[in-house]
Amino acid sequence: MTAPGWEAVHVDELDAVPVAGVVWRPVRRRLGIRAFGMNAYTAEGAGRQIVEEHDERTLGHEEVYVVVRGRATFTIGGEPLDAPAGTIVFIRDPELRRVAVAETEDALVLAVGNAPGRAYEPSPWEAWFAASPLVEAGRFDDARAIFDEALDEHPGHPSLLYNLACVEARGGRSEAALEHLRQALEAQPALAERAREDPDFETIRGAEGFPGRG
Repeated sequence: MTAPGWEAVHVDELDAVPVAGVVWRPVRRRLGIRAFGMNAYTAEGAGRQIVEEHDERTLGHEEVYVVVRGRATFTIGGEPLDAPAGTIVFIRDPELRRVAVAETEDALVLAVGNAPGRAYEPSPWEAWFAASPLVEAGRFDDARAIFDEALDEHPGHPSLLYNLACVEARGGRSEAALEHLRQALEAQPALAERAREDPDFETIRGAEGFPGRG
């Protein structure tokens, strides 16, 4: 439901995007939230991850996880936590590794986060999550548009450039893929090793300018 100044949506109306071992439900993108990050997650079944294993060292985010329904088990800094519906988990230390596994088929976790004292900016990883189903469906132009929008907000971001190059290579835009890969490697040279093994670059691996090719 939408009205002037507010909007409501049921979580089951959100896109369900299987990516990174979890099912991402893009709350922030769906509602156009600009003040903070918010996403919901479900799992591909009981016993599967509902929050991917990660830390927040790069972004410095504090995170709150709310178990909205079902039950999950969190592991935070190696410590397990049983989390039935209604549990609120606040992780203030961005260096702590965290992961959660769904204990029930209907488990749903809502995640909210941002860095203290910093104006919120949409995280670059959202672009890849949003583009992934489009890439798998062969909708490369639509996927590219998502990365173009993200690069407007994060100019020169190496992972965005790298993933855009992946999309372009898979979509047959070899020259654009090589150029965006070159820009990504200039910003983050360590990505060269990943690129050499990345199956997305199979069509350009022998091209002039590909890392290791010359």
